Amino acid sequence: MRHFDYMKYKNFRWDNEILNYLTQIHEYKGKQELYLRQKPVELEKLVEVAKVQSVESSNRIEGIVTTGTRIGQIVREKTMPRNRDEREIAGYRDVLNTVHENYAYIPVSGNVILQLHRDLMQYAGTGNGGRYKITQNYLKETRPDGSEFIRFTPVPPFETEACIHAICENFRIIAEDGSVDPLLVIPVFLHDFLCIHPFDDGNGRMSRLLTLLLLYKSGYLVGKYISIEKFIEKSKDAYYDALEAASAGWHEEHDDPTVFVKYMLGVILACYREFESRINIISGTTVVTETDSGKKKVVTIRSKAYDVVKASVDSRIGKFTKRELTEICPSISGKSVEAALKKLLDEGYVTKHGTGRSTFYVKRY
Repeated sequence: MRHFDYMKYKNFRWDNEILNYLTQIHEYKGKQELYLRQKPVELEKLVEVAKVQSVESSNRIEGIVTTGTRIGQIVREKTMPRNRDEREIAGYRDVLNTVHENYAYIPVSGNVILQLHRDLMQYAGTGNGGRYKITQNYLKETRPDGSEFIRFTPVPPFETEACIHAICENFRIIAEDGSVDPLLVIPVFLHDFLCIHPFDDGNGRMSRLLTLLLLYKSGYLVGKYISIEKFIEKSKDAYYDALEAASAGWHEEHDDPTVFVKYMLGVILACYREFESRINIISGTTVVTETDSGKKKVVTIRSKAYDVVKASVDSRIGKFTKRELTEICPSISGKSVEAALKKLLDEGYVTKHGTGRSTFYVKRY
C-alpha cells in the first residue's frame, strides 16, 4: 500500500505563485471576518444563494441535472424529487446542510466520510451508500474518436479503507502540529482522496463536500457565501487537467501536488474576490466626507434596487441572464430585479438577446 506522510510538507519548497496566493487569501480572510461581524443580514442572503449554486454546480459536473426552478425548490425543501437525478441532488443538499451547520463538530475520519457518503446516496436507491467499493474502479477518458482509455487506476478495494484512514490520520497530525498552512495541505488531502477513489459512485461530489468541510474547520468560510463548486464547474477542464498532472507517479510516491494546490488556491482566491464584490454591491456606496471641523467621515449610502442592479451589470463582463442578476443581488426581490432590468433596457444601458429560456443580456459600451 502507498505510504502517506503529510509532515514532509513542512520542508516542501512551494513556488512564489503559491506563496502569493496564500498572502492574498489571508488578507481577504481578515476582511471577511470584519464583514461577518458588521453585515450579518446581507451575509445570510448570500448563504441561501450559494447553497443553490453549490448543489446545482457540483451535481452538474457529474451530469446530474434538473431545471433551475426545480433546483431551487429541492434545496429549499419545497418539493419532492421526481427522478433519480433529483434524488441525488436532494442527497447533496442534505450533506451540504450538515457541513454548513455542524462543521465545527465533525471530525475528519474514515467513519465520518462513510456516514457523509451514506447521506449523499440515501435517496439514490443504489444500495452502495456508506460502503467502500468492492470492485476495482478506473478513471477513464474519451478520445475525440469516441474510444475510451484508462487515465488512472485507483487503489484496489482491499487497500481502500486503510488508505482513507491514513490520509485522515495524517491530516489530523499536520493540523494539530500547525506548522503548515492548511490551505496547502487541504488540496493534497483532496487529491489523495480522488486518487484512492473509495466509492463506486459519488467520489467527485464527496471531494467537493470535503473541500468545504476542511476549509470551514480551518477557518476559511468563503464557501458558505460564494459557491466554490460553481467556480470549479466554470473551470472544469483546468480542474481535471490539474488532477491528471498531479497524479503522475502517485502510486510510486513520486507525485508533485503543486499544480493541483495552485489550482485550488486560485479557485479559493477567486471566491474571496467575488465575495468582496457582492458585499460592495449589496451594501451600498461608501462616501468619504469632511465635517465642519475638518475631520473625515465615512458614510454608506443605501442604494435603491435600480442602483444595485446597475452596479451588478457594471461588474459583469460579457453576457448575463436575469437569474444571474437575481443571484448577485440577494438583498432585493426578483420582481425588483426585473423592474430595474426593464428600466436599463428602456434606457439603452443593456441590450436583450434570444427568447424564452435562451434570453440573455449584454451591457452597452
